[in-house]
Amino acid sequence: MVPAGSPGEGAAPGPDDIEVVVGRVGRPHGLRGEVTVEVRTDEPGRRFAGGTVLRAEPPRGSASPLRALRVAGSRWHSGTLLVRFEELPDRDAAEAARGIVLFATVAAGDSPEDPDEFYAHQLVGLAAYDEHGTLLGEVSSLVRGGAQDLLTVLTPDGREALVPFVKALVPEVDLAAGRVVVADRPGLVTPLEEPDA
Repeated sequence: MVPAGSPGEGAAPGPDDIEVVVGRVGRPHGLRGEVTVEVRTDEPGRRFAGGTVLRAEPPRGSASPLRALRVAGSRWHSGTLLVRFEELPDRDAAEAARGIVLFATVAAGDSPEDPDEFYAHQLVGLAAYDEHGTLLGEVSSLVRGGAQDLLTVLTPDGREALVPFVKALVPEVDLAAGRVVVADRPGLVTPLEEPDA
């Protein structure tokens, strides 16, 4: 969510603020401008709260002039998020907005409501250690997946290892200390040993 008075509501973002993708406008629903939204956030209730202003980025080749959308209301219907935006008064406007990617501004010190969730920008750059304190590398990205997210760990020898971002494999994230702990297994980050010939 972009709370009232925060950068997403018209105030200029701070120099350290981050933009995160929170959704993409899908097909119209009904005749009054409501649209389906492909959710790309773990906090849809927070990001699509009434009054929230989201930056809008129309798809390449779109003639849409929309650069910001204000949420008028949102609701869930059969597992799909339906959102009304003030700028989309009818089905034609909703159809013209299809494909728009929606961004929220996150203050540099902001964190998700759930203490076990993190924004990608908070994880990138953290040192990755195994459970014995051996440096495995550095987190270089977070890859969003359908079933689970994956941490990309860049190892000292230049390899990229994908680690499922689940508690069993990443039992500790310490932002203050700048580190994550990975329950490494052969073949996860550390390469499998070659069998003797």
